[in-house]
Amino acid sequence: MHIREDDTGAHPAVTPIYQVSAFEADSPYFYSRKNNPNVAELETVLKTLEGAKHAIAVTCGMSAIFMTLEILRPGDTMVVNPFIYGCSYRLLQRISERRGFKLVDLDFSEDSNIDKIPEETKMIFFETPTNPFLKSIDIEKVSKRVKEQNPEAVVVVDNTWATPLFQHPLELGADVSLHSGTKYFSGHSDVMNGVLMTDREDLAEEFRETRFYGGLMLSPENAWLTRRSLQTLELRLKQQQMVCAEMKDFLIQQPKVEKVFYPKIDGQQLKGYAGILFFELKGDYQKFMQALNIFKTGTAMACVTSMVAQPWSGSHASMTEEEKKQINLSENLVRLSFGLENPDDLKKDLLGAFQVL
Repeated sequence: MHIREDDTGAHPAVTPIYQVSAFEADSPYFYSRKNNPNVAELETVLKTLEGAKHAIAVTCGMSAIFMTLEILRPGDTMVVNPFIYGCSYRLLQRISERRGFKLVDLDFSEDSNIDKIPEETKMIFFETPTNPFLKSIDIEKVSKRVKEQNPEAVVVVDNTWATPLFQHPLELGADVSLHSGTKYFSGHSDVMNGVLMTDREDLAEEFRETRFYGGLMLSPENAWLTRRSLQTLELRLKQQQMVCAEMKDFLIQQPKVEKVFYPKIDGQQLKGYAGILFFELKGDYQKFMQALNIFKTGTAMACVTSMVAQPWSGSHASMTEEEKKQINLSENLVRLSFGLENPDDLKKDLLGAFQVL
C-alpha cells in the first residue's frame, strides 16, 4: 500500500495542511515535533510583523511563558509586574517556589519603581498595556535600567494586547516579545497558539530546544488556522480600534459607570490600541451581565464577537483575595472585549443592562 499521488505540479493557491508526523530523510523538517511547513510559514509571517529575527510558535501563550522560565536557575532573581493575567502570575509563583528562584513584585507603571530593580535581576516579566487597568509601562526605561545592572538579564514583554501592529518591544530594548496568539492572531475563538519572538540567537536556540524536548510544538492544523486568520488581522484591528474608542467615549457618559480604563496611546511606544477596555460598575455585576444579549460571557476575547467578563472571578480567579486587593482589583471591575458588531447595537445592549441596576 505504498501508492502516492504525485502532487509536485499541484501548485495550490495556499499552503495545504501538512498532516504528517514524519518526513523522509532528505526533508529539512525531519519530524513534526521539531518543525513543520505550516509552523515554519506561520513563524515567518509573525516575525515579519514584529520585525524580529526569530519566532518560535508553541501550543499556547502559557506554554510560551513557561518556556521563558526554563532560563532561570535556583538562586536567580526574577522581577514581575503584578498587573498581569492571573494565571501568568500564579504560574510564576508556582515555578519560583518549586525551582528555588526569587520572585520580586514591582509595579513599573510607576516610574519610581524602575530604580528599585535589584542589581542581581536575571529576568523581568511584564505586560503593557497591563492586565487589568491597561496601565502603560515604559519598555525602553525598564530595559535600559536592568541592562545597566546586568547586561545578561532577559527582559520579557507580553505583547498580546498591543499586537505587533501597535507595539514593537524588541525595538525598545526587550529581549523577548511574547504573545498569546489565541487572542488577536486567531481572532475567532477557534484555535490556540503562543509565540516567542526575539533577536537573540542564544535565546532562539534555547526556546527551540525546549519546544522540541518538551513536546510544545504547535500542531499543523492550529498553525494553518492561525496563518489564515492573520490574513484579516489588520482589517479586524482597524475596526476593533474604532469601535473600542467610540465605546470608551460612550461609557464615560454613563451614570452607572464609575471609571473607564483605557491605555495611553503615545504614538511612540504604543501606536494604537484595539478591542479591550475595563470599567468600574456602579451596581451588581451579575444583574448587569445577565441583562446583556449581544455581549457573551466566557474566557474569549480579542475575537470577532463581543464578550463581557468579571476579572475578579475570571481572568484573575487564581489569585488570592489579598493579592487582588493589593492591585486594587474589585468585584465591580468589568472587562469588555469588542468584536465586529455595529457599535450602535452594542450601545443599546449596554444601555438595557444599565437600566436593570
